[in-house]
Amino acid sequence: MAKKAKQPVISMPVVNHHAAGIDVGGRFHMVCPRQGEVQRFGVVTQELHRLAHYLQEQGVKSVAMESTGYHWKPLFLLLQDYGFETILVNARHIKNVKGRKTDVVDSQWIQLLHSLGLLDASFQLDNLTEELRQYTRQRRYLVEQRSKFVNKMHAALVQMNIQLGTVLSDLTGKSGQAIIQAILQGQRDGKALAQLADWRVKASQEQIEQALEGNWREELLFELEQCYELYHVFGQKIAKCDERIEQLLQTETVNQGVAQEPYPGKKKTAEE
Repeated sequence: MAKKAKQPVISMPVVNHHAAGIDVGGRFHMVCPRQGEVQRFGVVTQELHRLAHYLQEQGVKSVAMESTGYHWKPLFLLLQDYGFETILVNARHIKNVKGRKTDVVDSQWIQLLHSLGLLDASFQLDNLTEELRQYTRQRRYLVEQRSKFVNKMHAALVQMNIQLGTVLSDLTGKSGQAIIQAILQGQRDGKALAQLADWRVKASQEQIEQALEGNWREELLFELEQCYELYHVFGQKIAKCDERIEQLLQTETVNQGVAQEPYPGKKKTAEE
């Protein structure tokens, strides 16, 4: 739920009309896309992607955040990969700007200063951050490539008039993957396939069964099988990237002598 914060009066011209401010934390991040609205997000990978999608939905183009410890790095690099102009600001610089009211939350104050053009980037790319950037870019590339095989699986099913996408919101979820796997193992009975759907699926068993009655074609089943296998191969490669990133952040944590917060790790859901 969005947290309503008291809106300060702006008496200076706005320079950045699509600016957001983020108060970076070890357990959660507070995001302000505009004055009067603050949203909280977690630090795991799924939450960071949800944060980025939220900023896109809000029309944000530029993001400012404090250089707090090492917690900013995964979020900073991910937002850059999403195409946001991302500004890292020294916390001392933010505190030195006069005029802040005590009831204005940190993320809202950062957003206000950024929208007025009062923040200067202080980020210098060190060797560790550059290495981290390479891993996160590779991870994003793999996620993008994997999504192509999801689309191709959907296309192969539709061409056989298997309308699984009309009864399931996500082919890569538990139900979708179980049904596709059974199809590839030779199951053609719609009723048997429908029973593999999770009980939480909104569509009825009858609706799912009807959606799974189609025209089975060998060449499309072959394509479906290859795309299914490649989807999971890319998933394994993404998990390898997560391991490298986690190792890198743990190394930095040891060097800094602070307690490690879990890195945004491997996702348990299909969405990345």
